[in-house]
Amino acid sequence: MHHQGEENGFPDSTGDPLSDLSKDESCKENCTCSSCVLRAPTISDLLNDQDLLDVIRIKLDPCHPTIKNWRNFASKWGMPYDELCFLEQRPQSPTLEFLLRNSQRPVGQLMELCRLYHRADVEKVLHRWVDEEWPKRGRGDHPRNF
Repeated sequence: MHHQGEENGFPDSTGDPLSDLSKDESCKENCTCSSCVLRAPTISDLLNDQDLLDVIRIKLDPCHPTIKNWRNFASKWGMPYDELCFLEQRPQSPTLEFLLRNSQRPVGQLMELCRLYHRADVEKVLHRWVDEEWPKRGRGDHPRNF
């Protein structure tokens, strides 16, 4: 009973600070008008756009000696070497697998990886999606999740 009383004492503190924190972090890190006005899109949001996914996979799946690809991105975000090798052997797109495993990250962080690895081609596609397609989709609400 005492525990229930404590929970009833904190209903306001669970809602506001969390939403304020996440909004402040995205603004500090990478403030773009569309991200500030609307909920910043996550990778799971772009997974719902098959056309966009196809373009990203075409750009990041191939293995080139001088061009950074999905493997560099996944490694930078902490994927172990054994897992990288495992994904390479699977029939499914390794880029898609990498995105699925990082689906809760903001698209802005993926764009930062593109800048880090000089993948302006991928960054441009993501930027266009965030600026043009994302605002049309949910108006900041969570669109249907699959």
